[in-house]
Amino acid sequence: MAFKTTDDKKVDAGKLTEGGVSLEMGLSKEELRKKEKEQRSVLEEERIYRKGVASIKDLISPSAMKIESSFVSLGNVYARTIFIVTYPRYVSVGWASPIINLNAMMDIAMFFYPVKSDVILKQLKKKVGILEANINTAAQEGKPRDPSEETALRDIEGLRDDLTQGIEHFFQFAFYTTFYSTSKEELERLSSHVESTFGSMLIYTRRAYFQSEQGFNSTLPLGNDELMITFNMSTSPIASSFPFTSAELSSDEGILYGINRHNNSLILFDRFSLQNANAVIFATSGAGKSYAVKLEILRSMMLGSDVIVIDPEKEYKYLSDAVNGTYINISLSSDAKINPFDLPKPMEGEFSVEDIIRSAVITLKGLLRLMLGKVSVAEDSILDRALLETFAKKDIVPGADLSAIEPPILQDFQDILEGMEGTEDLVIRLKKFTEGTFAGLLNSQTSVRMNNQLVVFSVRDLEDELRPIAIYTVINYIWNTVRSERKRRILVIDEAWWLMQYEDSAKFVHALVKRCRKYYLGITTITQDVNDFLTSPYGQAIVTNSSIQLLLRQSPASIDLIARVFLLTQSEKYLLLEAGRGEGIFFAGNKHAAIQIVASYAEDQIVTTDPKQLLKIEAEKKAFAESE
Repeated sequence: MAFKTTDDKKVDAGKLTEGGVSLEMGLSKEELRKKEKEQRSVLEEERIYRKGVASIKDLISPSAMKIESSFVSLGNVYARTIFIVTYPRYVSVGWASPIINLNAMMDIAMFFYPVKSDVILKQLKKKVGILEANINTAAQEGKPRDPSEETALRDIEGLRDDLTQGIEHFFQFAFYTTFYSTSKEELERLSSHVESTFGSMLIYTRRAYFQSEQGFNSTLPLGNDELMITFNMSTSPIASSFPFTSAELSSDEGILYGINRHNNSLILFDRFSLQNANAVIFATSGAGKSYAVKLEILRSMMLGSDVIVIDPEKEYKYLSDAVNGTYINISLSSDAKINPFDLPKPMEGEFSVEDIIRSAVITLKGLLRLMLGKVSVAEDSILDRALLETFAKKDIVPGADLSAIEPPILQDFQDILEGMEGTEDLVIRLKKFTEGTFAGLLNSQTSVRMNNQLVVFSVRDLEDELRPIAIYTVINYIWNTVRSERKRRILVIDEAWWLMQYEDSAKFVHALVKRCRKYYLGITTITQDVNDFLTSPYGQAIVTNSSIQLLLRQSPASIDLIARVFLLTQSEKYLLLEAGRGEGIFFAGNKHAAIQIVASYAEDQIVTTDPKQLLKIEAEKKAFAESE
């Protein structure tokens, strides 16, 4: 479309552009020049203003950048790029895992350049001809065969078949990694470690000498390959280099334990899908172990599991109230009593009455050794005979109907002992629990019932001397209930180090951990005194017989023992030492991954153990009640 100006220098129609500024309808050239000058003045003023304003680039950019021959200096950070030049004949799946999981700051870049199959097939055809000619010539001349040439020929023929059939595709593959450090010495150490790690797999690397800037740029998230150092590869070996090497602990069934910190996937797991459903949790005080266990309890109950908790510090009271559970306070003055002489009701075809009585005697002897202290061999034999006579006094003998009997109590046992010779010292020590200070704990028939989905036994109000005895009795009562009815259950033993201090109680818990799988029971053992627990031979055996282990933040005093028992790497040790609340390592069978335990707002309000948060919740509840 043509435009024409009139004699008075006015523009007749439309818009024209002159000098980058639109010529608006009805303006003279002189007015347009004036307007253009004003616009340039505004742009200059804006440019001057922006020079004094900090942008995002200003905030994230280093103060200076210096390019050396083998590394780049970004402020006080040094960066070096290492690239791979050659690979062995075979690479295993996840060969890059040792580098990707290295506890160091790094950027990794992979570039894939597809190559047309017909181009590669022509080159492979030529290579096959050369190799066959060499092999035939050597055979005609009577020379010994060359295994390397025959192997290469087989590999090339296999690759030609796969390329022709479309099973494989061909690429030029580039692998670069840039490491960052705050000191040159650490950068050298890290570089040497990476080179030796790759070298152990027959993967040879080089440092980007005099191309340090290009190497740094190539590993930035820009998609620019400025090094262009590639290696010919087909689909299968390239697939093995992908960095998705952290253990996946997601399944179609189970509960959410937390977030996989390696790849931000969910750790969903059903503990009953493993060879046993036992778990151990080790952490320092305040690391979040009770928080994690409460979350597991809450979520397991949603899937129909019954949960039993032994609570030494009244930490599970609020959770029990929230889900309408049964909270049983075991103390010298409470109405909740457990008779240590209780017997399980045998399931059909499981055990004979004789076996049940024999097992009860062995368990009670362990309890009596906790109560009475050191027992000689002669006294042990007396206790054994007295226990059998105590059961016989109540007609509990082989062939009896256990559903129609009343079990004896501790006083009955004392009466039997008093009628035997050589028991004076034992009776004196036992009277403390039947007539003395501790008479209100064990000398009664059982008055508690486990007929709720969540049952919590609290032993907080007991003296330290009585806690191991009470926990032993409670666990025995729970074990009798479990043996009477097979049901999906979880037993949580908090502060298990109380039991590990004594050989009899440690041995009893170890026996339960080994046998509970048959009764659809999973035992969770929690402790913050890792040294006391693991230095016990039974403690280490409990760990061995637990398919799930959760390690949260550890103290420097116990980390070496933890690392030895759980075969931790150096980076995993540092992870546990520096972990925040709710962070650690989750083991499930042969897999393990770094975990971040997370909860919804509603769950957090129920399971929190933070005193400040609990006080706030109580204040809000009180204010709400008053407003009603």
